[in-house]
Formats: sequence, structure tokens, C-alpha cells
Amino acid sequence: MKRLERRDYLNWLIKWKNQQIIKVVTGVRRCGKSTLFQIYQDYLLQSGVEQSQIIAVNFEDLDFEDLKNYKELYRYIKTKLLPDKMNYIFLDEIQHVNEYEKAVDSLRLRENCDVYITGSNAYFLSGELATLLTGRYVELSMMPLSFQEFDAGLEEPHTALAEKLNRYILTGSFPYVLKYRYGEEEAKEYMTGIYHTILLNDVVKRLKIADVNMLESITRFLMHNIGNRTSPTTIANTLKSQQLKIDPKTVDRYIRGLTDSLLFYEARRYNIKGKQFLTSMNKYYVCDVAMRNMLVRSKDSDIGHILENLVYLELKRRYPEVYVGQWGSDGEVDFVAIENGNPVYFQVAQTTLDEKVLGRELSPLRQIDDNYPKYLLTLDEVFDEMNYDGIQKRNALKWMLS
Repeated sequence: MKRLERRDYLNWLIKWKNQQIIKVVTGVRRCGKSTLFQIYQDYLLQSGVEQSQIIAVNFEDLDFEDLKNYKELYRYIKTKLLPDKMNYIFLDEIQHVNEYEKAVDSLRLRENCDVYITGSNAYFLSGELATLLTGRYVELSMMPLSFQEFDAGLEEPHTALAEKLNRYILTGSFPYVLKYRYGEEEAKEYMTGIYHTILLNDVVKRLKIADVNMLESITRFLMHNIGNRTSPTTIANTLKSQQLKIDPKTVDRYIRGLTDSLLFYEARRYNIKGKQFLTSMNKYYVCDVAMRNMLVRSKDSDIGHILENLVYLELKRRYPEVYVGQWGSDGEVDFVAIENGNPVYFQVAQTTLDEKVLGRELSPLRQIDDNYPKYLLTLDEVFDEMNYDGIQKRNALKWMLS
């Protein structure tokens, strides 16, 4: 059974190897963090590191239940340390350890300790950790399989692009699904388990939510409205029309919980002219479109929003900053990706073979009077590479595979 190497993530770990700084890998549950550690440990062994130099603890394993106290954890690792060699310490799902940051920072202080930790949510990087470890860690934000990684793992590499996309949308991007060649129903059953674990363990327990049904209603609203501008007030008013009463502040709290769990990403709006961030009516995208389709019955006409979600996730992998672009009072560019202070603009559409649709999609990009790259991404296979006064049209699937 072929194991995906997740090469970009592996290279990141290799880059920071032996440096006296904590390596933090975050990502939604089951996106492959533990497997990445296994791949990296294999790399270390092949590079001459001895097995005795590797200390690995997974806090979801009952064998390590007694180490969920930071003092016990620290004592345990101290007994395993080799004094005259570098020790590679892997602490998986560290958020289960109370005040874990104290143990982790003490290990970091030792010159012969190279420390790696993972967590399945964003909030474990807040509070005490942010205070105690500021400037002492680097973070890798890991995501489920990209379309390129999914394609590399397929047993039928010569399948048509459209069929690959359909399978990606139906079975999802979680590595386990591809590893065991799950069909649509098996994938749905697997993702149902992930979804409920995220909701109950990473949101309900943490925020002490009593009304789980209301949380699910908000989750489904966000799933249904991927790519649409929304706000806590908008959601509260929509639910009120359905006889579900909730305060906008509570909606905002629930949304923060859902984004902290990494089930959703928030795309903030960015004023292109003024180079300012806008504080309201942001967009939300789900970490896996198949999970979204599992909860929200999708129509063929919805493929435009699904494609937009996939492009957003791909941009998150490629660029450190990704925003929704605002131009003037009503003009909108789907995405502005920024690297080293320089923007790249992206417009996304299912098809632009109709001249009116093409004109409409090009219009916001044409209004931007700078010389930074501008792309129009579509599913068109006819005339999939065109240039409109510097705006490059590309087939979105080929772009994701490039």
C-alpha cells in the first residue's frame, strides 16, 4: 500500500532539524500529522540517527495516559534522554497535557533536544503557550490532501481530470480515505465520525456549549454558504426566521470555536485600493468539501462555490496570506494572495465560455491598475489557456496540479 510522502511538509521539518526552536504542526483532526511524524522519523533513521535517539509519545494512545501531567511527562522524557547525542522528541496531540508548555519549554532549553509537537486545533497555540513560548516556536499549518497529493495517490493515474475532481469532491481529502480506497459511502461514514469528534471534542467541550443543536445549525449554515459574505448578525437573523433564537455574540463565539477547530477557515476582506483590512462580512471555507457535501445536499449548480473553496484551500497551501479582495463599493476579486508584500489576484468561475460571463469575471481584475499577476481560473478545457491584456486564464485543475 503506497504511502504519500507529503513532501512539502517533510521538507519543512528537515529545514528546521537540529535547531533549538520548537516545531509545532497544527491541522484539523486526521489530516495526517501523526503519519508525517512517522515519515520524518523514517527519514531520520535513514540519515544515520539511531532508534534510541527518537522519543515519541502520542497522547491519544492509552499507553501514555499517565503522562498527561506536564511534570510526569518531563520526568518520563528525562529518563529516555541520551546525554551525548541529539534526542528527537515527538509529542503528538499535545493539547491533552495540562500546562504542557512548561514541559516543552524546559526540553527546548536543552541543547541536545530537538522538539516536535502537534495539535488538532488552533486555540492550543493561544493563552499560556503564546505568552510563554513567544519567539520560541515555528508553526507548520498542515491540511488534508491537496488535489495534487490526491492525484499522486490514485491507482489509476490516467483517469480524466473531470473524473478525478468528481472523486475528490465525493470521497474527500482525508489521507485515510485514499489509503484504503474508500468508496463514497465508506468515506461518508468515516467523515461522519471525524465531524462529530471535532464538534464534540474541539468545540462543545471547550466552549461548554449546552445547545449542540444550535451549534449544528450554525455549522450547516456555514457549510451551505461557503464563499458567501456573512456575519454573526446575518446568521442570527436567518436562524430567527426559522424560529431559532440566538444572540449575534453567541453566533460569533460559536464561529470562533469552529474556526479554532480548523473545520472552517475565515477569509477576511481586503480593500485593494486602500490596502486595508475590512472588519465585517467575511467569508468562510470548509477544510474538506466532501465533508460539506455530506452535511448539505449539493446541486450541480453549486460546483462554482465548491471550486472556489478548493482554490482557496490551494492558495492557503501556497501563500502565507490569502484574503477576499474588495475594489470600490461593489467590486470584488475572489482572492488576493500576498507574499513578501506583493499581491497576486485570482478570480474563480466554473466556466467563462459565454462572452457575457467572461466579461463579468474579467471586469474586477481589469479595474486593478497595477502590474501584479492576475489569474482567471475555470474548469474550461476548451481555450483553457488564454491571455486577456495580461490577465491569464488557466484551467483550475491543471493549476492545482502544477
